[in-house]
Amino acid sequence: MSQRRLSSIGTRLAGATALLIVAIVGVMVWQWTATERRIVGEQKRGEARAFAVAMADVLMNELDDENWAQIRVATELLLVNNEDIVYVVVHDHRRDDRIVAGVPAELNEQFIPDLVPLAVTRAALAAAEPLTQESVLVRAAVLGKQPRAARGQRVVEVAAPMRTASGTSIGVLRVSVSLAAVDRAVAAAVRKALFIGALALIAGLLGAIVLARRLTRPVKRLAADAAKIAAGDLAHRAHIDRADEIGQLAEAFNDMTVALEGSFGRLRKTLTSFERFVPRKFLAVIAPEGIENIQVGTSATRTVAVLFSDIRGYTRLSEGMTAIKVYAMLNDYLERMGGAIDRAGGFVDKYIGDAIMALFDDEHTDKLLDAIVGMRAELRALNIARAADGLPPIENGIGAHGGEVVMGTIGFASKIESTVIGDAVNVASRVEGLTKERGVGVLFTDAVVARLQDPSRFLLRKVAEGVVLRGRLDPVDLYTLDDPS
Repeated sequence: MSQRRLSSIGTRLAGATALLIVAIVGVMVWQWTATERRIVGEQKRGEARAFAVAMADVLMNELDDENWAQIRVATELLLVNNEDIVYVVVHDHRRDDRIVAGVPAELNEQFIPDLVPLAVTRAALAAAEPLTQESVLVRAAVLGKQPRAARGQRVVEVAAPMRTASGTSIGVLRVSVSLAAVDRAVAAAVRKALFIGALALIAGLLGAIVLARRLTRPVKRLAADAAKIAAGDLAHRAHIDRADEIGQLAEAFNDMTVALEGSFGRLRKTLTSFERFVPRKFLAVIAPEGIENIQVGTSATRTVAVLFSDIRGYTRLSEGMTAIKVYAMLNDYLERMGGAIDRAGGFVDKYIGDAIMALFDDEHTDKLLDAIVGMRAELRALNIARAADGLPPIENGIGAHGGEVVMGTIGFASKIESTVIGDAVNVASRVEGLTKERGVGVLFTDAVVARLQDPSRFLLRKVAEGVVLRGRLDPVDLYTLDDPS
């Protein structure tokens, strides 16, 4: 069940929407942070450059007059009033580029400030024009007892040459501005982007869930309709009123169901017609996996009761009749006899001209005798009708025996027939042939009597004892069934 949920359309749609939104938010954060970093960075660099150039011009006279104290006071005041400035140093070329004024104060009298890498200092001292460089602090900057910037913090430094009126460079003013504001702006941009992305993700997921439900609800209904049809309700139809692809699918599904209903209807009729040639009970034995898998040589052993019936004097009876009248008479007779057998629970194995071979696969033989009683009653009714039409009566003989037989298929790939083979078949045929000799309409063996569940229901009479049938060594006792009327 959990595997189905993970692979459902709704889950996939929600997952795809979430991935799409996350990808969009990622691109948006990247673009936004890059833009913020560029804009704020350019702003800070521009401010640092303008500030350094202006300070160089302002402090030029103080440097020319070697008024170091005044420069130091001005730079200290500058740092106090501007928290983004990390350090300010003034190098004097006339004193071998010694720092004559610097904040923090420990930078005074140094040649190279140890706050930034050496390469930054060399480039600054060699600059003929204002030079802007980005770097990182190699140690923390402290103003008094207050930390100014931490080690590793990104800074932008502007070195502005300090020139006399004659254009001679006598020193360099270096101003370092922290880029922490840039990082703060980027962090703020990221927070905004993530907030907007979270809202978009929630809205997208809600929309995906709603859309998924709208899509999956008719699909689930269609699946339920398919389950009903698979269960055998071919008259069921899908009721999905939509103009989209799902509606088209439902229409195609209904068209398929109509075609299936027609095909199965034809198949049922075919099976029903086939069962008229091969009884259902026989098919259960010779084709247990369905008639489509029936093969030559399939067989099974069963203990059954076998009944044979034949019209007496059939040739004399049909003499002088047209073929169509013989056909009609035979169909009328076989219909009545077959109906009696079917109602009693037996089934006709085959018709051999005017003869009938029927089987009864019950444990007891009571239904066999019920069929015989029914056949005799049907024959009397048929003869009454024939007498009314001025036609001669029909007489028949019925013989029965019980025992083990082999039921199966014989033939070859292009022609297969069902058959029953065994001693019980031969004995039943022989017994039916004795009915005329014994002057009775019905004969059956002691094997039939032995398997009766309730013999008192029938008027049994022994006709002969120890009869040896042609082609058989073991004798049998013969019985008949008297008419209760």
